[in-house]
This record gives sequence, C-alpha cells and structure tokens, in this order.
Amino acid sequence: MHYLKKTLLLLGIATTSLVGCKERVSMDLNKSSIIPIPNEIKADGFSFKITSATEIVVSDASLMNTAKVLQGLLQPATGFPFTIVEGNSASSDQIFLTLNSSLTKADGYQLKITEDHITVEGKDVGGVFYGTQTLRQLLPAAIEKNVIQTIDWRVATGTIKDAPRFEYRGAMLDVARHFFTVEEVKHFIDYLAMYKMNYFHIHLTDDQGWRLEIKSWPKLTEIGASTEVGGGEGGFYTQEQYTDIVKYAAARNITVVPEFDMPGHTNSALASYGELNPDNKPKDLYTGTNVGFSTFTVDKEITYKFIEDVVKEMVALSPGKYFHIGGDETHVTKKKDYINFINRAQEIIASHGKQVVGWADIAEAKLQPNTVAQFWKVKTHSAKLALKQGAKLLMSPAAKAYMDIQYDKDSPIGLHWAGYTEVDDAYNWDPATYLPNMDIDDIIGIEAPLWAETVKDLKDIQYLTFPRLPGYAEIGWSKRSQQDWETYKVRLADQQDRFEAMGLNYYQSPKVPWKK
Repeated sequence: MHYLKKTLLLLGIATTSLVGCKERVSMDLNKSSIIPIPNEIKADGFSFKITSATEIVVSDASLMNTAKVLQGLLQPATGFPFTIVEGNSASSDQIFLTLNSSLTKADGYQLKITEDHITVEGKDVGGVFYGTQTLRQLLPAAIEKNVIQTIDWRVATGTIKDAPRFEYRGAMLDVARHFFTVEEVKHFIDYLAMYKMNYFHIHLTDDQGWRLEIKSWPKLTEIGASTEVGGGEGGFYTQEQYTDIVKYAAARNITVVPEFDMPGHTNSALASYGELNPDNKPKDLYTGTNVGFSTFTVDKEITYKFIEDVVKEMVALSPGKYFHIGGDETHVTKKKDYINFINRAQEIIASHGKQVVGWADIAEAKLQPNTVAQFWKVKTHSAKLALKQGAKLLMSPAAKAYMDIQYDKDSPIGLHWAGYTEVDDAYNWDPATYLPNMDIDDIIGIEAPLWAETVKDLKDIQYLTFPRLPGYAEIGWSKRSQQDWETYKVRLADQQDRFEAMGLNYYQSPKVPWKK
C-alpha cells in the first residue's frame, strides 16, 4: 500500500510538468529582443507551444483582416492551418484577438501569453494588429521563412503592455525617380508593419516621372510615366493597382499618404501637357537628378483646373486624412507667386476634406488650420515659420532620418549631401527636442523618407532601409526613457537571424555587434 501511494505521488508530480499534454519548457520573456522596445514586460518563466491544433479566434468582425494577416504570416514556416473562428473568449491552443476599450491610448495593446493560450487585446484594431507583430518577434526567427521548418514554435509566457509615443510613425518611398512594382511597394509596406509604423507616404510625382493613372488627364501616364532617372522605361500604377496598395496597407493598419509635388518637381506633367507651360508647348522629358528648375505656370487658370482634377481623382482613391502637396525646392518660382500658389493649393485640398501636409517650405505661405509642415532641411527657418503659425511638424531631418543618405563614404548607393548617417546616428536623436524652443506637443511624429535617385530595385531599398528602419520605429513608438543605443544595438543584432530568414539585403554596420 505504501508503495502504491508513492507511485501515485510520482505520477502526480509528472503530470504537473505537462500542460494539456504538452511538455513544460522554461523561457524568459525578459530576454526577448523586441523592436520597438515595449513599455512594460512581465515574465512568467514558461512557454506556450504553437501546434497544428492552434486556432486564431476573433471577438469582432473588425479584427478579421488582422487575423488573416497573422494567419498568412504563421502558415508558411509552420505548415499549420491556423483556422480562424469567431468567439468571445480564449480556450486551450488558441490565439485570441479582442478589443478592450479600457486600454488608455490609441494603438495600445496588451499581450497575455499563458501556457494554455495567447490573448491579444487592443484599444482598437490597430492595437490588436501591433500586438500580433510583437507576438511575431517573440517567435523564432525562422517564422519569417517561406518553407516549412521542423522546429518547436514556442513563445515565452508573460504579459506585455504597450502603446506608442507618437501618433504618426511613418516612412516614405519615392517611386517617381525610379519606378517600383506593386509587389515591391507591398514589401516596403511589410517592413513598416513589422515594426509598428502606421503611415506610408508615397511620392508619386516628380520631374522624372508621373506614377498614378489620372483618367481625366491620360497623357500623364502615356508620356509623363514613360521614363525615370537614367532613362529607364518608368511605369505607373493604374487606379485599380493603387487601390490594391491602399487596401493592402490598411489591412496592416497603415494609412497611405499620397504626394502630388507642386509647383516645382513637375517636369513630367509639363512634358505631358503643353498648356501648363507659359508658351503652351510641352517640355522635354527629364531623366537627370538636378532639382529646382521646373514650375507650374501659376497665373493660368488651366493650372488650377489641372490640380483640381488630379486631386479629385487621388482623393477618391485615398481614404486617409492626409494629402501631401510637396512644395519644396521651387527655385524658379517667384516668392509672391509661390505664396499665392500654396494658398490656393491648400484651399483645393481642404475643399476635398483632406488635411494638408507639405515640406516645411510651404510655411512661407499662410498655413491653414491643421496643416502639417514636414521638417527636412538642415536650416530651421521654415520650421520656425510653421510653428509661429500654429502648425504641427512632422520630423524628417535629412541629417538623421533620410534613408537614402549613405552610411559612410564606402556605401555603394545613396547620397551624402547631408553628410553620412550611420546606424547609431539614425537612432541617437529625439524628434521632440531636435529643434530649439520646441516641445513634444508641437509635433505629430516622425517619418523616414527614402528618395530613389540611386535606388533601382528591392535589394537597393532593403540595403538603405535596413538596419536603420527599426531604429526610426523605436524612436516613434517607445518611451524616450527606454531609448538607449548601448542596449538597442544588442537587440538590433538579435534581429540578424530574422533579417536573413526574410532574405534581406541589409547593411552589416560595424556599429552593431552582429553574431555572424
């Protein structure tokens, strides 16, 4: 009898080491290398194992797109189905996506991982999506591969509470200097989503090319889209393709900000329609990289008819609240004409219900309420003018945030007119204090532009984007008190396996302690 009791006791102890017939494995959530670093992490010391039986449960129909994106992320490397079902609570072997209005900040989330199930709670749909992206980084880097990996898919248990520092966390891609396909643009959007960025600014028009179909002015794509820097064949997006990009971004909680640059950077339009020029003759197409030589004829009504038509079609395709009017480097536009033009352009945008964003040069004009000035220049004059008018700033200082700036003198692509920007330089600055006499309430956030004078394909995009992009994401998301280069560079180095699993052509900066 004594022997029987001892046997039963041992069996009981063995049983407690299993959870739902799964082996109990210790893991420390505090050792995870998440970028951007979350506000709070509390570790429980064990792990949840994802299996072929794991389901994704949504509590609300509004979360279905997020569930599908998560399913699409998890399926290829695991080979598991991740069936999506509706429900009001989490059961064993489930990833439960739900809304929680009691969370304090937009885009905020709480991720609870137990040995039995995972719960992702969001203040809103965006918060739930960002919770899933944190879950993504807690999984082995092999989750990024597109072929089945026979490994244990475990996640450390504990709770993460998180919310963003800034409302606007974005990046820009210039598709005008060199044209990029829809699939290449979607890859860029994926990079933003992975690191919780929520705005994608697409620079659609410039001297070298017009990239969006405008049905009321068809020569813009027949002629203006036919080339690019260096004389390549260029290209453009049909309205259906552009809508596909917008929807793809929206499913990843990213808002597209279209840019129609004016009154300068307009040679592709001037080459398409002669009536936009003073002599009514079309300009020659342009494939160089110099700037500041082109301008709309600002005293002709046809110019504003053209702008009205273009804006009307762009706005119909772009549900986000922002519309970017460019406004920089108009060297041949007289100052008085420039001011009158920007004032009128703002009125056109506002009449279509959109909020104007422009490069900070537009502060020379009278800015309408809610206009956002994007700071980029080395000199701060325009930003000061914008702040005096009560405008908010979007911070993109070229010396820190431009991803097309070379890392160093040996970088094979990129520019260096604003100096060089190594990975630590890109990380070590604060948008809220970058300019004198400014505080955090004066800015809406951060954007990292990628201009494409030297960028020809996806590999070039990747090289200049990585590993700087994760740092910009952390600047925009995490608490300033948590931002520290010495600890960040270690977390960045830990992303190396993920970069390689994704097949990224990333720059191996000597500033980062890479493991390989």
